[in-house]
Amino acid sequence: MSEDAELVSRTCSGDLDAFEALYDKHKAALYRTALAITGDHGAAEEILQDCFVRAYGAMARVDTTSSLSPWLHRIVVNLSCNWKRRNRQWPLALEEWVDRLLPASVDGPEHQAEGNEVREIVRQAIGSLSLTQRAVIMLFYLQGFKLSEIAYILDCPIGTVKSRLYYACRALRKKLGEEKAVAGEVAYGTY
Repeated sequence: MSEDAELVSRTCSGDLDAFEALYDKHKAALYRTALAITGDHGAAEEILQDCFVRAYGAMARVDTTSSLSPWLHRIVVNLSCNWKRRNRQWPLALEEWVDRLLPASVDGPEHQAEGNEVREIVRQAIGSLSLTQRAVIMLFYLQGFKLSEIAYILDCPIGTVKSRLYYACRALRKKLGEEKAVAGEVAYGTY
């Protein structure tokens, strides 16, 4: 029995400490997912809380034979997309997300300035993606989900996930390739 399965079983028996342990285990990744989609720290926090309220209500119906993370991410992605539709805004607050992709340089001031410039260019490029492309990029590259897990999270065929990932990467390559300040290895490397 996996750790998540044991915690789910204990939660269903009324053990709130087990539910708190599930929350502590998954909250950081779920928060990053909500933040990457919404671009709003307050909304990401509310979505995280709402996710666990919904998860608690459905805990007795959870399939414990597989990882709990894709199921929780599916809830977060749905809540985040609903929030985006209601708020119709697309802020570019992607600092935490891009910093994971391009960690800050530990070199001298000119390298740090160049790194900051590159991170800003990547933030803008990611912010220019559609909501569905942004979600796929974030789930695949940052959260490390397999294509089949992303298909489950987004409730779409795996071919659709592959297509969205392909077009998102192509759009990022094009956008980053247009930026003269970006070095060739950043513009066409893995991101």
